[in-house]
Amino acid sequence: MELELSLRSVIGLLLLGALALGACDKQSQPSQQANETSALANAAAPAPGGTVDRSHKGEAAPTIGFTDTAGKKTTLAAFKGKPVLLNLWATWCVPCIKEMPTLDALAGKMGDKLVVLPLSQDLKGMEVVGPFFQKNGYKNLQPYLDTDTAFSVQMGTNLPTTILYDSTGKEVWRVAGDFDWAGAEAAKLIAEAK
Repeated sequence: MELELSLRSVIGLLLLGALALGACDKQSQPSQQANETSALANAAAPAPGGTVDRSHKGEAAPTIGFTDTAGKKTTLAAFKGKPVLLNLWATWCVPCIKEMPTLDALAGKMGDKLVVLPLSQDLKGMEVVGPFFQKNGYKNLQPYLDTDTAFSVQMGTNLPTTILYDSTGKEVWRVAGDFDWAGAEAAKLIAEAK
């Protein structure tokens, strides 16, 4: 049993290392520390750069657990009844930081019609996410934490990846890469959720 847990830890760390090296879409900007680019990310709205993928349309939302900022466990099923825009991101991912202000604007615009759920893939959880949100002054987003990076690893996604689920918990589409979530193109895509 100890060997199995040890092997799982090693495999998890290897997968996380591969994710860190290849996951973040670095085509948009050169690699920099997240805390150095936060001001720049808030100053300029990103142009749509993500790729829309409909190949998973109709698939049920994963049952992978994650936590809120108080450490309470939840899943996507807890949000059933409303469309959910799940954003997998991290504080060290430059394209993630770039699109975060537009996600905050979208959340403010949509109000109760859409759950905008930024799910951090940061291993240190609130230790880094809390100061990041405070520094950037997001008013409409409530961060959630996946300190095991279970979503990005199990779903095989790069960061950022944003997935729209309809009100019944079925996937509508996903976008790989940063995107202008406050723009007209995003509004058309989000209108596809029922």
